[in-house]
Amino acid sequence: MKPRVTVITLGVDHLETSLRFYRDGLGLPTEGIIGEEFEHGAVAFFDLQPGLKLAIWNRKDIAHEAKVALAQPGATEFTLGHNVNSKAEVDQVMAQAEAAGATITDPAHDTFWGGYSGHFQDPDGHLWEVVWNPQWDPIK
Repeated sequence: MKPRVTVITLGVDHLETSLRFYRDGLGLPTEGIIGEEFEHGAVAFFDLQPGLKLAIWNRKDIAHEAKVALAQPGATEFTLGHNVNSKAEVDQVMAQAEAAGATITDPAHDTFWGGYSGHFQDPDGHLWEVVWNPQWDPIK
């Protein structure tokens, strides 16, 4: 398989609440909710870096589309890593997320491997890591 991940979709319980969190709270660009005219179709897409989008879609609609049982979400199924260029930027993003309504689960701190990171959960419990890695080239 040649890797071509272009969309990361998060299952949410309340589309409007999640839209406000990501658009208004974190400032991710979006055209808002589209597809409301279709049963199971309401979704919002956010532009990330070139070639990658974040989508939010109701959990029940994902279960319907994928033909799987609607299950209880688990916070440790995966994390989304948001890499930044400095410790100060980690602190800024963590503060922005908290102000937007995120739950800080792991305040920003120096890591055992020489970086700096913190974790937060969005309104639906999805876990994000905000991290500065001194071994990586600055992110443009």
